[in-house]
Amino acid sequence: MTHTDSRTMRRVLRREIAGTIGLLTDEHDFRAMRRYRSFTFDDHAAYLKHVEGLLRTRALQGSHTTVALFDPEEYAEFCTQKGLDPDNPSSRTRFTARLAVTGPTLPYEGQPLSDLLPALVDEAVRQATWEYATTLLARLGACTSCGEDIGRAAFARASDLLIRILDTAPPGNRHLVCSVTGPPETLVAALHVADTGGEVELDETEALEFATVLALGLATESPGGLVIRASAPGNPDRVYGWRLRAYGLEPLTAGEVFDAYCTDVESGDLISPESNVDYCEPPDLGEVDPAQGHNH
Repeated sequence: MTHTDSRTMRRVLRREIAGTIGLLTDEHDFRAMRRYRSFTFDDHAAYLKHVEGLLRTRALQGSHTTVALFDPEEYAEFCTQKGLDPDNPSSRTRFTARLAVTGPTLPYEGQPLSDLLPALVDEAVRQATWEYATTLLARLGACTSCGEDIGRAAFARASDLLIRILDTAPPGNRHLVCSVTGPPETLVAALHVADTGGEVELDETEALEFATVLALGLATESPGGLVIRASAPGNPDRVYGWRLRAYGLEPLTAGEVFDAYCTDVESGDLISPESNVDYCEPPDLGEVDPAQGHNH
C-alpha cells in the first residue's frame, strides 16, 4: 500500500515539473548535430514527429512544456566555455536549461508543430532584433555637446511618439510596423494592439522592442518608416504612416501610402489594392514642437 502511494505521489509531483525541449527547427541545424555520436536521430522529419509525440504525451499527462530554439553553434560555444563534452546528452540538457532562461521560447499549448516552428523562429528573430538594436543604442554614448545619453533620450522620444500614435489612432485593433534601414541589414519591429471596446491591450515586451527599433532610427537618422493599420468591424481598414526623420516623424501622403502598399518590393510592379481599405494621411500627433528633444 505504501509502495503504491509512493508511485502515485511521484506521478503527481511529475506533473508539477515544468520542462523545456530544445528544438532543431531546420534541416541545416539538424545535420550539424548529427556529428555527435550521442545524437541518435538520422532523419529530421522523423525527429520532429517524435518531438511532437512527446509534447502531446506530456500535455495529456498535465505537464507544462516550453519549447526553445536549439542553435548548434551556440551549443558548441557553451560547451567550450563550460568545459563540457558536447557529445554528451547531459551537456545538451544543461544547455537547454539555460535556453529556458535566456533564449527564445514558446509554451506548447497543443498546437501542431507546423504552427509552432515558424512562431518559434519569429520569436527568435524578434529577440535578436531587440538585442541588436539595444546594443547599437548603448554604443552611441553621450552627446559631445551636452553630455546627454543619446540612446536613452532617443528611447524616451520614441516612447512618447508611440503613445501619441496610439492615442490618435481610430478605434479598433491596430497593427504597427516600424522598419529601419542600415548596415548591415534592415531591422523590423511589429506591435499588435487589441481594442476590446474601451480598454486597449498590448504586449509590453512587443511595445519595448518596437520603441527600441524606433529609437534607433531616430537617434541614427537612418532611413525608415512607420505604418499603422487600424481595423474595426463594419468600417474599412485605415492605413497610414510616417517616414523617419532626425528625432521625429514626417507624415506620408495618402498617395505615398498607397504606392508603398500597392507596389511589389522586389519587381517594382503594381499590385492591386486591397478591397475595403482606405489609404490615408495620418492624424495630427498633437505635438507643440515636433522637433523638441535631443536633436543637436
